[in-house]
Amino acid sequence: MHDTQPRTIAPNDLPEVISRYLAAHRAHDTAAAVSTFIDDATVIDDGNTYRGSAAIERWLDRAATEYTYTIELTQAQKTDTAHYIATHHLEGDFPGGTIDLHYRFTLRDDLIEHLVIEP
Repeated sequence: MHDTQPRTIAPNDLPEVISRYLAAHRAHDTAAAVSTFIDDATVIDDGNTYRGSAAIERWLDRAATEYTYTIELTQAQKTDTAHYIATHHLEGDFPGGTIDLHYRFTLRDDLIEHLVIEP
């Protein structure tokens, strides 16, 4: 892992590809969201791993319809030029009703290579 500590940055200082992914995810625009990942990307969410564009597309489609919620970007952090964390506050009809989730991004070639979503 990385021994450098993440430092807080302004949310608008996140790389363009992360901002584009987050906007597409909020808008439930699966095609736009998938286009931000490299072909062999991985996403880990809720203990499940999704590998490759087709699996990520299915995950995004399911995530868009499973629950109704609001999402607010509350913090952005940068560890290095390839590693970023976007913290979101969610409120909705999912178990528990509110949660803060950390979206941990690894970038490669200006696209998302790896995304881990966890509390």
